[in-house]
Amino acid sequence: MRTYAAFAIVVAASFSAFACGAMDTRSTRTGTPLTAEKPFAAGGRIEMQLDGGRYEVRPSADNRVRIVTDEHIGDAAVTVTADGTNARVEATNTPNHFNATIDVPNAADLVIHLKAGDLTIGDIAGNKNLDSYAGNITIAVGNPDDYASVDATLKAGDIRASAFGGSKSGLMPHFTWSGPGKHTLRADLGAGNLVLRR
Repeated sequence: MRTYAAFAIVVAASFSAFACGAMDTRSTRTGTPLTAEKPFAAGGRIEMQLDGGRYEVRPSADNRVRIVTDEHIGDAAVTVTADGTNARVEATNTPNHFNATIDVPNAADLVIHLKAGDLTIGDIAGNKNLDSYAGNITIAVGNPDDYASVDATLKAGDIRASAFGGSKSGLMPHFTWSGPGKHTLRADLGAGNLVLRR
């Protein structure tokens, strides 16, 4: 048991070091917040490639995909592209203390690759496929019965899936759930915590 605990600490420390290394060498200058947006109809697929930072993905009343940062921009760049039923959001070369909100239609399939940091996702109807090297992810899933399956894995940390009546913690926690709906939720995280709430 001590061996597993020690290994979990090493894994967590390694991922934390990766996260810090990914962010600490960036410029910390402030400036005018960055923004990018494109029209995009509900029901499409949105892929996000996000360098380290703190992000909030929110459902929006209008049919647009939009990313807006705060003033801690450093040398960051943000882009949004859209082509038919596919859109892509990118935030690259992000500095320390980088924060951004991303507005999407209230129904969309989300594929999110987060290098490191914290991610909060609002109640957006659709499939969700997420991965992160290190950090915490919180997802408002809405009605659990809208989902056909949930499959979440961490290298080290806690999975708190109150929306689906379960939790897992420790080294390599793995949580699965099956339901009557049509959506799927997949999450693969390094060190950190995953919260699945209503």
